[in-house]
Amino acid sequence: MSPLKLANLALLILYPIAWFAPLMRAGLLPLFGMSEISVISGLQSLWKTDVFLALTVTAFALFAPYLKTVGLALVHFRLARRRLLAPLHILGKLAMADIFLIALYIVLAKGVGVGSVETAWGLYLFTACILASLAIGFLSEKRG
Repeated sequence: MSPLKLANLALLILYPIAWFAPLMRAGLLPLFGMSEISVISGLQSLWKTDVFLALTVTAFALFAPYLKTVGLALVHFRLARRRLLAPLHILGKLAMADIFLIALYIVLAKGVGVGSVETAWGLYLFTACILASLAIGFLSEKRG
């Protein structure tokens, strides 16, 4: 099995780990009211306060990257046609938008002075998964 296929399959395991890993540690943030915030815990809080934003983040953080990874696996194992790569590339860009949103929230929280916010290892894992997925998609398109 090629390293590209293995890397993509590894993302199927790493994404769920990244979703539950702490993205940031926050003190005195009124929206979350907890010390460690993960994608999942953040979504749980958002569902209580802002359903539209929760749907948007769910699409970007969970569905877009995972669907792209599954789609790439189908292409790699010749269970789907290569023309699926173009829509998968768009899904990868949507997933990257989520990293931007998380970073923006951290900057806003720090700038407002509502409490202390520091990034945690889950943000780096989640970012690495998204960037790896983008690279795997790019390399898959080049292999033709």
